[in-house]
Amino acid sequence: MTASQTDLSVIIVSYNVRFYLEQCLRSVFAAGQRLRMEVLVVDNASPDATLDFLKERFPQAQWPALRLIDAGANLGFGKANNLALAQAKGEFILFLNPDTLLGEDTLHQAIAFARQHPDLGALGTRMLNDNGSFAPESHRGVPSPWVAFCKMSGLASLFPKSRRFGRYYMRYLDEDQAAPIDIVSGAFMLIPKAALEETGSFDETFFMYGEDIDLSYRLLKSGRQNYYLPATILHYKGESTSKTSYRYVQTFYGAMLIFFRKHYPHAHFISIPIHLAVMARATMTYVWGNLRRLLHIRKRGRGHTDLPRYTFTTDRERLADLPPGYVTFHLGTHSRHETLEWLRTSDHRHYLALYDPETGVTVTGADTRTDSRAPYHSQTPNPKPQAR
Repeated sequence: MTASQTDLSVIIVSYNVRFYLEQCLRSVFAAGQRLRMEVLVVDNASPDATLDFLKERFPQAQWPALRLIDAGANLGFGKANNLALAQAKGEFILFLNPDTLLGEDTLHQAIAFARQHPDLGALGTRMLNDNGSFAPESHRGVPSPWVAFCKMSGLASLFPKSRRFGRYYMRYLDEDQAAPIDIVSGAFMLIPKAALEETGSFDETFFMYGEDIDLSYRLLKSGRQNYYLPATILHYKGESTSKTSYRYVQTFYGAMLIFFRKHYPHAHFISIPIHLAVMARATMTYVWGNLRRLLHIRKRGRGHTDLPRYTFTTDRERLADLPPGYVTFHLGTHSRHETLEWLRTSDHRHYLALYDPETGVTVTGADTRTDSRAPYHSQTPNPKPQAR
């Protein structure tokens, strides 16, 4: 397949999330029908034998569009993406996280929008959390010193709809309307290959976090425009990373420091408050985490396996009467698009569990479970937890 014959190159960097990656890949191939597409997976030396797993699940003879790349070590997000980008042939490049799920129409909508906007830098989509709520990182503003101050000081949270104080997440935008934005999330980042050749790819100074902000900003500075498109995907939001860990906080805010030093070299005044914010936030996270363990505090919600499980129901009123739990959708009877639309328009009190009869695996934001038997399916929810 030559460059002129390839519409889209999907690049996925994976680390230790093989069941989420498998679900993601199957959704990508379902969404990529009728597209001339290649999919490149870079594995950052996962300890869960991801590459062997994929070779068994996706035999090369049956999946010729899938190419597996062994990074040999944990190269980080940007460097691993650049490794695959050097081999990509597509007119458009999609950087995609392994813990995402696409609807059957997602890629066609994105490619059509991209071709209608010749000024395109990067294109992002509407991302859902696993309870169907809107993920605010679906559209963001450039984290300038002022925007960063508003976020760290809490002004952005106090005035989320304000164009002055709430620009970090741009919550004043209508999530149902396409719109120009500043920053596109690296969880789903569609870019014309020509734009990457002009601007350059990911800055490998960033090991994890911040690479997408830096690339989005460079695309803007080159004269291109980044956009948000309300095509829906699910993002489990980093199954391999604890968002409350001391290391995560240090890495995330450390990436913000790298961004400031690179793009605002004269704004020395912002370095001190950011350093203080990093230390304060990391310390609070460490203390609170240990306090929770000491007091045995348990938070029922996303990421916990002790919630009850129900089968999908079309009777929303009955489901709304049940306590929070995981609602299992069966891919043999529901499309991914239907599943995402139901989740998006739900009351966000329940979490998605997706069963794929091809693999016998049920995936949730908390765990994955292998069962050769399809879960019981009916039009009314089962008020009792299903057998595990």
